[in-house]
Parts: sequence; C-alpha cells; structure tokens
Amino acid sequence: MVPVSQLLVDPALELVSGSRPPLCSEEMLAGIPEAAVELARWWERHIVEILTGRPPGAAPGSRPRPEYDTARRSLRQRELAKLDELRAAGHEVSRNALQRRRYAYERDGLLGVVDGRHNRRRHVFGRVDERVVAAVRDAIEGETNLSTGTVQRLQRQVAKSLAAAYGPEDAPAMPSQPTFYRLVKRLAEGRHTFGSARTRRSLSKQPDGPFGSVTVVRPGEMVEIDSTPLDVLVVLDDGLVDRVELTGMVDNATRSIPAAVLRPTTKAVDASLLLARALTPEPMRPGWADALRMSRSVLPHRSLTSVDQRLADAAARPVIAPETVVCDHGKAYLSQTFRQACCTLGINLQPAHPDCPTDKPKVERTLQSVSTLFAQYVAGYVGSSVERRGKNAEDDAVWSMIELQALLDEWIIAVWQNRPHDGLRDPVTPGKALTPNEKYAALVEVAGYVPVPLGADDYVELLPVAWRTINSYGIRINHRTYDAKALNPYRRQHSGVDAHNGQWEVHYDPYDVSRIWIRNHHDDGWLGATWTHLRSAPVPFGEMLWRHARTVANRTGIQKAQEAEIAAVAEDLMDRAAAGPQGRTKAERRVTGRTSAASAGRGWPGVPGPPAEHGASPSDQTADDANGEDVVAEVIPLPVFDARKEAQSWRL
Repeated sequence: MVPVSQLLVDPALELVSGSRPPLCSEEMLAGIPEAAVELARWWERHIVEILTGRPPGAAPGSRPRPEYDTARRSLRQRELAKLDELRAAGHEVSRNALQRRRYAYERDGLLGVVDGRHNRRRHVFGRVDERVVAAVRDAIEGETNLSTGTVQRLQRQVAKSLAAAYGPEDAPAMPSQPTFYRLVKRLAEGRHTFGSARTRRSLSKQPDGPFGSVTVVRPGEMVEIDSTPLDVLVVLDDGLVDRVELTGMVDNATRSIPAAVLRPTTKAVDASLLLARALTPEPMRPGWADALRMSRSVLPHRSLTSVDQRLADAAARPVIAPETVVCDHGKAYLSQTFRQACCTLGINLQPAHPDCPTDKPKVERTLQSVSTLFAQYVAGYVGSSVERRGKNAEDDAVWSMIELQALLDEWIIAVWQNRPHDGLRDPVTPGKALTPNEKYAALVEVAGYVPVPLGADDYVELLPVAWRTINSYGIRINHRTYDAKALNPYRRQHSGVDAHNGQWEVHYDPYDVSRIWIRNHHDDGWLGATWTHLRSAPVPFGEMLWRHARTVANRTGIQKAQEAEIAAVAEDLMDRAAAGPQGRTKAERRVTGRTSAASAGRGWPGVPGPPAEHGASPSDQTADDANGEDVVAEVIPLPVFDARKEAQSWRL
C-alpha cells in the first residue's frame, strides 16, 4: 500500500505511456453496425498490446511476449513486430495506417478506430449557411411578442431580412422548404414559436443561465404572495355569476399555505387581511371532521400550545409569521395600505423584478396546483381557457363566494397540508418526500416558534377607512346607521383633525356590516358602534343583500323607504334564503345561492304571482302549488306582421 502522492514523487517511477485513451461506453456505440464495432475491437487488442506489451484481458502478472516487452523494445520496434505479425496472418497493413490508428486510439479511444463511414459527425444544422441560421434565430426571437403565425410567414421574413442585410445579389441562398422546416423545428425547440403566445411570452421572461435559489432554514423566513383568477364560476355578492380571484401566500421553507382568500377583485385591504389570517390560527368549524384538529396531526401541538394558547382548539394549519414577503408589482401589494401593514407587523416587503415570475416561482406553481387539485372538482369549473370550457358551464355555478371560501379552507387543511411535496426532501433521506406539516414540524423543532399575537387593535388597523361626522343619530356609512352610547360625548364634536374638516376616522369591514370602529382622536383607543337594525336582523350579512333589499323595497312602490323597512325586507329575505334558492327572478335566485340551505322557497314580497287559470279558485291554485304542479299562465299570442296589409294602411 503506497500513497498516490508518494508514488508520484518517487524518482524510480517510470511511465510506460504518457496518456491513457478515453473510455468508451456502450451507449456511444449505439447506431454503429455490429461488424464495424467488432473490427474496432480487433484493432483495439493489437494497439493495446503495442502500447502496454500485453493484450486486453491478459492474466495479472503475466509477462509480455519478448517482441512487445516495453522494457527492452522501443515503440517503433513494437510497431514493426506487429506489422510482421499481421502480414503473416494475411492482413495487408502499411506502417502509416497502423500509426494513424494508434494516434486515433490514444486520442479518442475505441471510437477513434471505428470506420469513419459509420462514425461520421454531422453538423447540427447540416449544410445550411451560417448566415441563414443566424437570420432564423433573429426571426424566431422577434416572434416573442407577435401573434402566433406559421412557418411560411417566418420563411418570408427570413428571406426579406437576408436580402436587406446582404443585398439581393449577395444574399445567401435559402434552403429548400423541407430543409427550412427541419431547421426551424430544431432552432425553435422549447420556445413555443408556433404554439401558445402566452406560454411563449412567459418563457421569454426567464433569465439566462441557471436559476438561483435562496436557502431558507425556518418557517416564515421568506413568504411569496400572488393573485390569480380561479377557474370556477361562483355567485358574487352582487348576484352576478363570474370568476373570482384567488390570493394566496406560500411559505418557501415548508410549502405551507398560511392563508388564501377569494375576492371578486384583489384590493389592498384584502392583501392586508391576508396577513392577519396568516398570523391567526385557523379555528375548527362546525361540520369539520375531528381528524382535522391540530392535536391529531403531526404538528407538535403540545409544545406549540404551551407557548401559544390560541392553538388549543385550532385546526391543523401552522401559524407562520412572515419575515420577508416577495410580491409582484400589483397595485394591491404596492399600495400604502399594504406597505403600512407590513411595516406595522415588522415584515420586510421585497417586490420582484418587473415581468419576472421566476422571482416567486413557488407561489406561481402553488396557485396552478390549486386549480389542478381543487378547482376542477368544484361545480362550476370552466377550465383555464375558452377551449377547455364545457357547454353551458355557467349553469353549474351553484356555490357562493363565501361557501367556496369555506371549501377552500377545508381543502387546504385536509389535502394540501398533508400531501407529500416533491420539493420537500431531506438531504439525508432524499427518497422520501415530506408533507408541509411534516416539514414544519421538523423545522420548528430546530428554529423554534415565537408567536406574533395579533390583537383586536391590530386587526382593526388593517380594515379600510372612511371619514365621517358623528351626528346625533350616529354615523352613516353606505346608507346604514351605526350608533352606540360610547359616542355620546363626541356627537357633533370636532375630531381635531383639520386635514379632514373635523371628521372622525372610521374603520369598517366590507364583508361584515354589523359593526364599525371609530378612532378616538380626543382619547386614545377605539369606539365601537353597531348597526342600529342589528337586533331586528341578528345575522350579519354583506353589502349585496342590503342593496338587493333596497331594490325590492323600491319595487313595491315605496320610493323613499326607511331603514327600518329595508331591514325588515332584508330579514324576510334571509328567512326565505335559508329555505332554498327558489327566487322569482334570476337575480334573486343568485342572491339566495349564497346561503347553505337547499329547500324550496316562496315568492318575494310585493311581487305579484302568476295569474290563476280561468275557472280556478285561489284555493285550487294553492293546492296545485302544494302538489308540485306548475301553474301555466294564459298565453297571449303576438300578431304576425303582414307587409301587404301594412302597405294598404299607408295608402289609406
């Protein structure tokens, strides 16, 4: 046993050959005829014996033949001996041919002695002029932002560019059409030049060279946020059927989704409330299986609860406090509201480069996975494009936005957080892919858990703001009146904010109209005020039902409906909505689609029902309705237009 370093510095070391021929695998011989490979191996045996003195496969310790002994015979003498041996065997080989094969073997190994007719290296682009290849490359690059065309359009553009660059006389000849098609296919590989324009533009935004990566070692160290339209038609708050936007956050270290919300259009307040949801444990909801509790998951519930009591009855979704948030240049994320929310919570906001989705690839891919793993199974799924949309897909939109949000929250906890992710592999055991919850449990044991309690004041600060005057009747926002005893000392008083003419700063939740919060400019803190008709309508409902109630009240002939009457109509509307989405009009059916009940309902107040048939009493009609029979109204046919009669009336 001699170390390599000691062997190389030993003066008695003598190298038999100055270089070793490169190795050749069987894959490199693919496509070469077997006879040519056998001939090459025959040459290899003789050349190796010339170089080393022993043929391949010789037994260890065997001595070379005297005419090939490297210690006594020179390389020239060994070559001459091999020539005599080959000629004696009937092979006419010249000395120059033997030396050429020996040089080729020392340079390229076994491939060097393969017959060149079977191992000819062809140019990547054949015999096409390099100037034509460069022009095709430029033309393909110019197709990035254009509408998708055909190869014929590209061929015409290349011919014109060559004539403009080199002149009609000196321009290189264009290859034949089949050759040009093969050239374009090879140069446009993976660029979608003649495919999807959207994919082509997306690929062009990728940076050149290998992608960089940021190593994260703890949950929340880097969080990505983004929005994308969800491919599901839902009933919006205004009664229309349309798609909603999904805004989600993804933790880079664990691939967890700390929060995801559905909104018609993402606004700054929605992005700010997303931060609040990420910092708040997900409570168990009625109807959820007991297996979704954090206490029954792989998360370290006992150790986490000892630090944060909010997790005692929480669902199995980790609470992640973001340290750095990576976002794009959307208005909602660069707004002052979102920036102020990040500054208040101590979060570093890091905007990505413009038009560079690879700066936040994890959230981009995660939002696509939501469509693949969740949205396609939801009623009302319309596909990612018109080409993939089913027939009358809008008729399947049965979920309201609030109901779909509840389904999404349950899916994240039940499926996503417990699904093995290919990007979560431990370097020590790369054969096993971890789930987001398992990765979080592993990292939190090392990095620890420091809760960021989000108090009520912090939550109110994230809500949208309106400036109002505290009148004797209270505060009015969107035709609703809010009042409380705490407002008595400040009614008709100047707030002290001259920039807003003495008005008071009011924070309200656009998705819960039951209460508002007024900043106390005289004394620190917040003043809470509830909706004056909350007692008569104890279930909080959104802006949509309130506006629809005003429409129904106006339809009855009441032009100036009072708030009490509107609240009564809204309460009655909620009762019928709980009975089932069976409204008289299409808009009313979509409004009641927001509720979770499924039984049939009655008509709207103030809207006359269908007329009874001739000879049928109201009691008979009621009985028919109870039996489930449809009441058909009297059909009044429209007159058919007759051109001749119309012309005669003109003459008269």
